[in-house]
Amino acid sequence: MKLLAISNPKFFPDEAEKINSLFREGLVCLHIRKPESEEDDFRDLLSKINPEFRDRISIHQYHKLAGEFGIKRLHFPEKKRKRSSKESLKKLLSDDFLLSTSIHDLSEISNLSEHFSYTFFGPVFDSISKSGYKGVLSDDFFIEPEVKKIPIIGLGGVNIQNLEKIGKMNFDGAAVLGTLWEKPENAISSFRELWEVVDFINQHEI
Repeated sequence: MKLLAISNPKFFPDEAEKINSLFREGLVCLHIRKPESEEDDFRDLLSKINPEFRDRISIHQYHKLAGEFGIKRLHFPEKKRKRSSKESLKKLLSDDFLLSTSIHDLSEISNLSEHFSYTFFGPVFDSISKSGYKGVLSDDFFIEPEVKKIPIIGLGGVNIQNLEKIGKMNFDGAAVLGTLWEKPENAISSFRELWEVVDFINQHEI
């Protein structure tokens, strides 16, 4: 199981240093998602992240900044994906970008372009960061292996208590948001606790 993280949708003080610390702790990939941001603020955050960690960053907005910062991971939210042609995605792949996307119905996976390396799917559980954003899956939900055209990352309400369920549902990984950023001052300790659970799952093949 992989453990990914998604940024706080809002900027907050010392955010870049928290992100750098998470990478030092072993975070393999951070999706930076700031849907209401201005480009200059987005650029400023990227500029403060240590260059050695930029290969672990995927950006959801302002894809044109990727070249400026040497970022090679781009995320296509559902709406952006549906507006993108296969030709444009193929061009990005030829330029060595790794592409990801999001779906909200598992049946959509069969229609995804082969250019995407993985997809988020959720909300799996009730969201921590979005009030009233309810999980859509039953406790006995299971992703059949033949459904996995590409790896599927569970998103929505993921915390220490339900990470094992993510594994038993046959997701390839989990993405955390609210668990990390609900209290930014505790982000590092929260990540350590999450990583301990993921490590246990991987060692015991839950």
